[in-house]
Amino acid sequence: MDRSTNLDIEELKMTREQYILATQHNNLPRAENAQLYPVGIYGWRKRCLYFFVLLLLVTMIVNLAMTIWILKVMNFTVDGMGNLRVTKKGIRLEGISEFLLPLYVKEIHSRKDSPLVLQSDRNVTVNARNHMGQLTGQLTVGADAVEAQCKRFEVRASEDGRVLFSADEDEITIGAEKLKVTGTEGAVFGHSVETPHIRAEPSQDLRLESPTRSLIMEAPRGVQVSAAAGDFKATCRKELHLQSTEGEIFLNADTIRLGNLPTGSFSPSSPSSSSHSRQTVYELCVCPNGKLYLSPAGVGSTCQSSSNVCLWS
Repeated sequence: MDRSTNLDIEELKMTREQYILATQHNNLPRAENAQLYPVGIYGWRKRCLYFFVLLLLVTMIVNLAMTIWILKVMNFTVDGMGNLRVTKKGIRLEGISEFLLPLYVKEIHSRKDSPLVLQSDRNVTVNARNHMGQLTGQLTVGADAVEAQCKRFEVRASEDGRVLFSADEDEITIGAEKLKVTGTEGAVFGHSVETPHIRAEPSQDLRLESPTRSLIMEAPRGVQVSAAAGDFKATCRKELHLQSTEGEIFLNADTIRLGNLPTGSFSPSSPSSSSHSRQTVYELCVCPNGKLYLSPAGVGSTCQSSSNVCLWS
């Protein structure tokens, strides 16, 4: 019973739908209870849609114009942009270039006919890092100084690659054939200087001076001072000591003179004869403390008679 009722209801629905379709194609009047729904966008929604479409079109035109202007101003070409050219070997910059952020490159070189100039308003810093990103070397060129921080700093000759100057934590090596200091005050060393030879320039004097302290020259196997074509002078304000702990002091010359030696007083036995003759010969005497003095020569030794000089020392 229920099944037959459901079939009758479905048949009625199909008959009604066929009737409605038939009346639409035949332009027949619709039933009074039929409801009409308008299709499309009307009113303010339609105006808003047209406004957004127009705004999108204007934005696209402005973006296209800006893109064309940027391409023209920046001089974009197939090879690159402006002074920047992309080649097979890398990137080529022509003219003056300015970098506002760090530059990471493997190699920088200029053209063969022009120098490479790095310029900055403050300083120019070149950093070297290892594979772990740690700083291993740094070169800073500033307004006041040029600083280099590295384990070893070397300056080599352009011809044969010979090391002219090298510095590390232990020592500083100068490999040039000649080191020349042209300052008026010379060179100042805070500690010892080791060198096998000190020589002045031709036609110039060599002078070793300590303005406020002592000047000491020491050598375990001897110190030799030679003046092949001139005099050797040793001058001091107080005592001049010549000391040899184990050997001797040897004076070898055609003439040895000892000036300004004190002269002892001696009264001869016959004053009449001495007054008529002038004393020209003296005897060299030595005090117990090593002091030398002169005594007028007589027939015998007169040192004991004029030993009053020893009392003055």
